[in-house]
Amino acid sequence: MFEIGADDVPGHFLSTRSSVPPMLARVLEPEVMDSPQEALEYDTMDHSAVNADFAETLCALIGGTAPATPLLDVGAGTALIPIEICRRLAQARVVALDLSRAMVELGRRRVAEAGLARRIELHLVDAKAMPYADGAFDVVISNSIVHHIPEPRRVIREMARVLRPGGALLVRDLLRPDDEATLDALVARYAGGASAHQRALFEASLWAALTVDEVRALVAEVGHAPDGVQQSSDRHWTWTIRPAC
Repeated sequence: MFEIGADDVPGHFLSTRSSVPPMLARVLEPEVMDSPQEALEYDTMDHSAVNADFAETLCALIGGTAPATPLLDVGAGTALIPIEICRRLAQARVVALDLSRAMVELGRRRVAEAGLARRIELHLVDAKAMPYADGAFDVVISNSIVHHIPEPRRVIREMARVLRPGGALLVRDLLRPDDEATLDALVARYAGGASAHQRALFEASLWAALTVDEVRALVAEVGHAPDGVQQSSDRHWTWTIRPAC
């Protein structure tokens, strides 16, 4: 893993004043979890509470009614969140994409097991260069992909590009802690009962995550209001664009 360079995050995030303790520097993790074992390790971690909260937040954002067109899930992993959404919104359809072939293959099995193969389609697609027209989707969602991307402005730009003007967006990801003590405490709290490998994955993801200020700067670059990005838990930030009335 490598520390992030000045080209990846706006420069003022890399400087500190002497009176302020330096924040943790971002340390990259692999962009793609592409082995069957890694996909299974991810899939068997207990994401149930986080996924349910994400699905409920989306339902509230769009008024409890599924859009007439499919919504887009960027970095869907094994499709656990699309399944949660379709269980809550009877008419919802989801186009889900991921860059990991192992994740897509396992996700297709999970979708079939849930009886949702007609409503959720998974595609092997790079979120940094999506093959969709500008404004193609009324609703764009993403959970925990941004921290995987070495140059996160590319995926932020793409999600903004494919969202229809006036559409709804919900992006959530991990938040890089201020210091190692906080990071260690989060790993103990949320992955203490997981396997050693799963704990290591979670720790690496926290190191690779962005801060709220870093995300706000990237969101402003693509022409959206930076205050749409807020810390939403002790380990997450959320970027929300509310649909036009």
